[in-house]
Amino acid sequence: MLLAIDVGNTQTVIGIFEDKELISSWRISTDADKTADELIIILSDFLSLKNFSLSGIKAVAISSVVPHSTMALEDLTRRYFGFEPLVIGPGVKTGISIQYDNPREVGADRIVNAVAAYEAYGGPLIIVDFGTAATFCAVSKNGEYLGGAIAPGIEISSDALFNKAARLSRVDLQKPKTVIGKNTVSSLQSGIIYGFAGQVDAIVSRMKEEMGGKVKEVIATGGLMELVVDECKQITKRDPLLTLNGLKIIWERNVDDICR
Repeated sequence: MLLAIDVGNTQTVIGIFEDKELISSWRISTDADKTADELIIILSDFLSLKNFSLSGIKAVAISSVVPHSTMALEDLTRRYFGFEPLVIGPGVKTGISIQYDNPREVGADRIVNAVAAYEAYGGPLIIVDFGTAATFCAVSKNGEYLGGAIAPGIEISSDALFNKAARLSRVDLQKPKTVIGKNTVSSLQSGIIYGFAGQVDAIVSRMKEEMGGKVKEVIATGGLMELVVDECKQITKRDPLLTLNGLKIIWERNVDDICR
């Protein structure tokens, strides 16, 4: 079995693949202070829930934007599985050309998403990842990673509002009944939900123009996707497991080198 791990700033997604099929997945909070010993206990507990065992793991692929977590997972793989993990980064075969001024600056998660989306849907396409940051990635018809945009995520934006405005209290992030709020709670919810959706639609619309107006799909993914995606008019597909599938694809493209 392949263990695929996507470490984001806020959440970590763990998936188990058997052959080419994702047979189970879990989502946990990212904690950069957790050691390899703590992480293996969490992983073992998840596996036991599905009657899997650690001995069934034959490969590990990691995408991470949190360096301390990356090191802990590398340590875990070496100590408990006895082999090296595939960590997405420079030198790893992705099958995608990165048209960025400095390709090393592109986050591993953005590249993995691009690989998975192009494999599944073809191009040209745009990927919107609703995470701690909201990332917008453009992929050409020929599978080139063109670049994109990075904006504060919906939780970061709302936290900044509540922290800086002394008279505004935190509210649940959910869609209000109307855009025109009749009280402070619904007014805040309207501004946060519809405002963020408007930002997504505006950025995607401008990216489409720069891509010549022809985009096959606009794909939404990420842990915070469900908060706002229903209000985004530009989104055409939802794929919450996009990054895990991308890790599986990249592992397959590197397995011959790994096994030498």
